[in-house]
Amino acid sequence: MIQLLFLVLFAEGAVALILIWKIGPLRELAMKGLDQLKIGKGPATMKTLACTMSVIFVSSITSILKIQNRGTKLGTVTPMDQVLWRTHLIEASLIGYTLFLALVIDRLHHYLRKLVNLRRTVHTSREEVENLKNENQKFKNKDATSSSKIKKLNEEVTKLKEKLQKVESESEEQGERARTAEAHVASLQKQSEELLLEYDRLLEDNQILQAQALSFKI
Repeated sequence: MIQLLFLVLFAEGAVALILIWKIGPLRELAMKGLDQLKIGKGPATMKTLACTMSVIFVSSITSILKIQNRGTKLGTVTPMDQVLWRTHLIEASLIGYTLFLALVIDRLHHYLRKLVNLRRTVHTSREEVENLKNENQKFKNKDATSSSKIKKLNEEVTKLKEKLQKVESESEEQGERARTAEAHVASLQKQSEELLLEYDRLLEDNQILQAQALSFKI
């Protein structure tokens, strides 16, 4: 019994050390083994074993107290009682340490599993943050590109407005020139009509003078 308890105690101590200090892949193996123990019938088996060891622990403590009470009443302790007292004390100590290490291992496994989940959550959150940063950067780049395009379009619109104003001013100048030319043509037409009338009048005067000249000759 004592040799078995020593073996279990050393095994639990080794598992606890592996969980506390990461030694290569041993921690992952220990975590997987503990995960398997907490699946299916493992928890019930462990509880049954813990209850049995607790009963043995209480029985050893009771036996120690009985031997001490008997020695107090008799005033001396027999060699047999001393051997039994030491045996029960060693068993109780080993069982107590075993139960304590089992509790420590259980808590270490629980908190390490939480730590692993938290690290995964943090890693996932970091990836999401990086993705958001990349999307934000892409959005900023698109926004900058759109702003540059809008700026170019505004510049082109401004140039087109200037060209339109220039064309309108040239069109007004051409219209003014056309109106001036029309007025000049009208003036020339009027002058031409006046000259034609003057020419007709001169022809008539000429005919009259020729007729008078003919009459004087006769």
